[in-house]
Amino acid sequence: MNLSRPFIRRPIGSTMLALAILLAGWLAWRQLPVAPLPQIDTPMVVVSASLPGASPTSMAATVAGPLERALGAIAGLSSISSSSSTGTTEVRLFFDIDRDLNEASREVQAAINGVIDQLPPGMPGRPTFRKLNSSTSPILALALSSATLPPSQLYDLADNIVLQKISRVQGVGEVSLGGASLPAVRIRFEPSALAALGMSLEDARQVVVAASAEAPEGFLEDEGNRWLVATGHKLKNAADFSDLVLRWKNGQAVRLSDVAEVSDSVENRYSSGFHNHQPAIIALVTRQPDANVVATIDAIKATLPQLQAILPPQASLTVVMDRSLGIRGSLAEAQWTLVFSCLIVAAVVWLFVARLRTALIPVAVIPVSLIGTFAVIWLAGFSLNNLSIMALVVAAGLVVDDAIVVLENITRHTERGLSPYRAAMRGAGEVSFTLLALNVALVVVFVAVLFMGGIIERLFREFSLTLAAAIVISLVVSISLTPALCAHGLPRERRQKAAEHGAAQAAALPGGMPDVTHDAGQGMPGSVSLQDDAEVARAPWHRRLLGLHASYFHHLQAAYEQSLAWMLRYAWYGVVALVGLIAASVWLFANLPRSDLPEQDTGVIGAFIRGDDGFSFQIMQPRIERYRRWILSDPAVQDVAGISGGNGGLTNARLVITLKPLAERKVSARQVIDRLRRNAPQMAGTMFFGRVEQDLQLSPPKFGDDADHVIVLKSGDRDLLRTWNQRLGVALSKRPELENVRYSLGEDTRQIVLDIDRNTASRLGVQLTDISAALSNSFAQRQVATLYQDRNQYRVVMEVSERFTENPLALDRVQIITSEGKSVALAEVARWHFGMVQDRERHVDQFSASTISFSVAADVTDTAALEAVRKVIDAERMPVTVIADIDGDDGRPKSLVKADGQGWLILGVVLAVYLVLGILYENLLHPITVLSTIPSAGVGALLALWASNTPFSLIALLGLFLLIGVVMKNGILMIDVALKKQLHEGLAPQVAILQAAGQRLRPILMTNVAALAGAIPLAMGLGDGGELRRPMGLVIIGGLAVSQLITLYTTPALYLLLERLQQRLRRGRG
Repeated sequence: MNLSRPFIRRPIGSTMLALAILLAGWLAWRQLPVAPLPQIDTPMVVVSASLPGASPTSMAATVAGPLERALGAIAGLSSISSSSSTGTTEVRLFFDIDRDLNEASREVQAAINGVIDQLPPGMPGRPTFRKLNSSTSPILALALSSATLPPSQLYDLADNIVLQKISRVQGVGEVSLGGASLPAVRIRFEPSALAALGMSLEDARQVVVAASAEAPEGFLEDEGNRWLVATGHKLKNAADFSDLVLRWKNGQAVRLSDVAEVSDSVENRYSSGFHNHQPAIIALVTRQPDANVVATIDAIKATLPQLQAILPPQASLTVVMDRSLGIRGSLAEAQWTLVFSCLIVAAVVWLFVARLRTALIPVAVIPVSLIGTFAVIWLAGFSLNNLSIMALVVAAGLVVDDAIVVLENITRHTERGLSPYRAAMRGAGEVSFTLLALNVALVVVFVAVLFMGGIIERLFREFSLTLAAAIVISLVVSISLTPALCAHGLPRERRQKAAEHGAAQAAALPGGMPDVTHDAGQGMPGSVSLQDDAEVARAPWHRRLLGLHASYFHHLQAAYEQSLAWMLRYAWYGVVALVGLIAASVWLFANLPRSDLPEQDTGVIGAFIRGDDGFSFQIMQPRIERYRRWILSDPAVQDVAGISGGNGGLTNARLVITLKPLAERKVSARQVIDRLRRNAPQMAGTMFFGRVEQDLQLSPPKFGDDADHVIVLKSGDRDLLRTWNQRLGVALSKRPELENVRYSLGEDTRQIVLDIDRNTASRLGVQLTDISAALSNSFAQRQVATLYQDRNQYRVVMEVSERFTENPLALDRVQIITSEGKSVALAEVARWHFGMVQDRERHVDQFSASTISFSVAADVTDTAALEAVRKVIDAERMPVTVIADIDGDDGRPKSLVKADGQGWLILGVVLAVYLVLGILYENLLHPITVLSTIPSAGVGALLALWASNTPFSLIALLGLFLLIGVVMKNGILMIDVALKKQLHEGLAPQVAILQAAGQRLRPILMTNVAALAGAIPLAMGLGDGGELRRPMGLVIIGGLAVSQLITLYTTPALYLLLERLQQRLRRGRG
């Protein structure tokens, strides 16, 4: 059946069909959302609970334990972990990637409801949970700063205005604030002054609480009226509290200001933030699962002018970090790469066909197929991202293949004397099955990926379906528009010369049939246009140059056929070469360094400053300031914003460093980090870490967010865990491949341990609760009351004067008032000594857990560093009761980084293609001939990665899948012709494959060179996002280059051997 017949007869209809595809694609392109990468959301739910004053051990036992047991039974849960610190517990639930997060959230709520009765009764509220996407980092950072307003007022503005407005924007998941805390009334008592009054801190606290209490005050009414009752002059600020009467003494009122310093301050004075050279409040915005990054950022930025108008004129709201800029830059570079690839492919086609007018026939397929694919992308709900554009770049070299095959076959008939119309009818019909086999095999490669499931399927889905759509559209265009253009658009000059040449050949050869055995000049237009010296002399310079090209190809084909004829006499050499290629590809595949995704240069660095846990907040501030000045002095840095203290720890700071555009800074973000590490200020007890923020994190660690990698040790024996954590950490610290190795069960924090003499305390009338209350009221920044105001709720914080907290000797001066009104010094009932304590308890999968975090040394690959870690773990011979998990404690599929998982994936794709080819050819052996092209392509691809020192990543794996489909085309083009020659012309297998190889040499070279040339812009990896595209280009170029040289010989040799084997089997059965 000739599928092209109706299109050849209706050229206007064929043209309108192509224009309709173009129009649909253009309209869809205008509607497509943009994103850095396909949407991959790792479902995660975080459950939070609090019990003020409880120790980490107590929180782990009484809160985290019951929650973990209840939540751990939820279906689809891949991993569960918890971190308990003083007064708070956070449980993180990681679900399978296919788990519906909304449904999982409902089950989380049900599990919490079922365990409420097992939780401590003193909890201020029920555990809460929130849905997050663990695969993303903040997409936007804002800084609120002022030269005149204090940090507390700025934080109040950020909390009441900025956070509220931005949180309502569609797509925003969470807005976290740092750099200060809410305003609060701070009361700093003088213990000695209170003791002189016979009052304890607890007595004073109760007075403050009573004065701040809010309670319903009721109403009055008579028969016709009703009046609400309200007390006037609520306490609102420090001045109001200063006048508060604590006690009457000798007829005089003792006010709060007489025994304490009362000021308008902040809830937590151990928190600060900055943006470049001035203090600031930093807001970090993350997106919701399924939200588009660019659309969300655009919506937020659209609200910023309104926010600035609401804020006081002294406050300035600045965008510190905007991930959409890098995304747009990367996509712009990817689109230019697409344009360059299309131009290169068009140039290759023109060079091969020799005439521009004829070259336009197959080239027309490129824009129609690629633009038409946008319609499929839109219908599938995909976005315009780096992978989908990469698929189009690769497709630029593939979609032209079908048109080349059609054009080659049609011109072969025109050169035998047929008119273009008749040649189109016959030529297009002859290659219909070949095109079907080519495209079905190629599409199967990508469709097979969709059945792999998990992260790989999610990551490759858009690339695979985009490329498959482009291939299918190119098939439709190649059997409709291409033959119609050939029938009605070949140059008239070509038609005349083709007829003359065909008639001359027919007359010259016996039987009136043209010779196809050595048809060097045939197969493509332009190859017979320069037949005599006179014509060559009259031709323009570019036609003379192309004539030389045609002559060169004539000699190339003749040499190829001669060498192939020799090779077929020693066909077993081809099998030996094939076995060697398979062994080489397996070895290279197993030994190449690996990574999940190439590290993208997003222009954003997430940095951390870690101080010794025994340092105070005050001592760290000048150190952080020194780091800030040093970072800003780097010529590649544009902005730096940071948060120190707060929930991140008193001695830690988290920084967001925004780099200048790549074209301006000239160095990669990774090089900037290495430079910052080398030149970092050397301060004892302080370390600097940095990592390039990524658009997609396939392996977000639970703990140690300031390191490249984290080892999680799990055990049911906490003492054993502590021993091996330290032992393994010391061993890893000695490895040169690793830097900044940190190891502990939690954070080792210095503490003062009180040993209470219970007998003495009992004799003096001191209760343990009195001691706890005295310590909490003195040193814990205890929030004792709440002030309810129009816009927000604010706290009243009490503590003792700073001079009583300067050193541990202050404990001796703590006074406890007994129930009898006597004052007892803490030193009378307790002795203290120094010790160390873990400030948090960690669990992973309900086991006690500890972490060892580390960064990779400069010029060391992740693979080499992780291999060093595994060697240390193996050498230390840990007991089986201690489990070490490297970067895998979040439940991600470990096949992402293991060669065996990727190897099975490749084998699965090859098997799927074999089944399809077996169905198409109704043959069990010759699909093997087609698949024999794969090993040489694999060797070339892996050698290209090895030579360029590029790790084998998921992008490279995707390139291998693509190669499987592309190089199979070479085998199909040869074998299809050889089988037809055996079937219809009765030729012997050796003659048939020799003629088929010579006849298909030009289209094979043309399609491969077009695909290889189209991948050059990818391999160059220039511009924003180039590091993501580079592995794909290297794999395609290396694979096609080596495959082109080898399979032209090994494929015919294997075909001949399998044909002989098949004939023997037939004779045996006969």
